Amino acid sequence: MTQDKPLVKAIDHCSLIVADTHKALEFYKGILGLELDDSRPDLGYPGAWLRITNGQIHLLELPNPDPVDNRPEHGGRDRHLALQVSDLTTIIQRLEKANIEYSKSKSGRAALFCRDFDGNAIELVEK
Repeated sequence: MTQDKPLVKAIDHCSLIVADTHKALEFYKGILGLELDDSRPDLGYPGAWLRITNGQIHLLELPNPDPVDNRPEHGGRDRHLALQVSDLTTIIQRLEKANIEYSKSKSGRAALFCRDFDGNAIELVEK
């Protein structure tokens, strides 16, 4: 059976577990510059939705079932969320100002890996 268009078209959202929504927003709003989406309903636990063009990141303030210690040093060797950014230099300046460690992509691309305050690996790719 052949399809004229892809069955899966886009990523709608990605959910990340955080320990403190307000602290997580310091990273996602303050450093990455994402906008808060106020349409998040009361789901019975704290969290936030952040806009990324036609998608979202959902921050879930819930107990984390995964260990955050002993994760690979380089986020490219860990599960991660990859985001396209327009200006990697500005991101680097913001990460350094906030004393957040990062490592450049091993592939040679204009990309880097860092972790948010909860240990979630984030890849930032300049496009």
